[in-house]
Amino acid sequence: MALDLTGANASIAILVPALFSTPQVLQQFAADNVFEVPEITPTETVMGVDGVLSGGMVFVPIEQEFMLQANSPSIDLFDNWWLQQIAGQTTYPASGTTIMPGLKKMWQMVNGFLINYKPLPQVQRLAQPQRFRIRWNGVAPQPTA
Repeated sequence: MALDLTGANASIAILVPALFSTPQVLQQFAADNVFEVPEITPTETVMGVDGVLSGGMVFVPIEQEFMLQANSPSIDLFDNWWLQQIAGQTTYPASGTTIMPGLKKMWQMVNGFLINYKPLPQVQRLAQPQRFRIRWNGVAPQPTA
């Protein structure tokens, strides 16, 4: 069976245990962009003076940026997360799950921190999508049924 590339049925849930008792499902993604994850560089290399290349694995965080329509109720999650961090003068780590049914794949995200927060949308003729970025300690892909 061929895999389906649609992003329309993507499901993303984020849990910030110190702030919410249940995972919060993100809703109303931007029309042309649900989320972005830049590539990572998990290997560092060095060339010796004798011309031999050596390499080693290094741990790197993974960033995931979400784009939500300006009227998305999920913006409240990020607003509350940000406001609680300011009030408590601390950070609140999160975990999450991204599911892509068409690809038959799921990703578990662990130990994430809110590193980019857009407090209000850019407003033109219409209010534009807002972007929020989480830096994850790790992301583990898993097949789904």
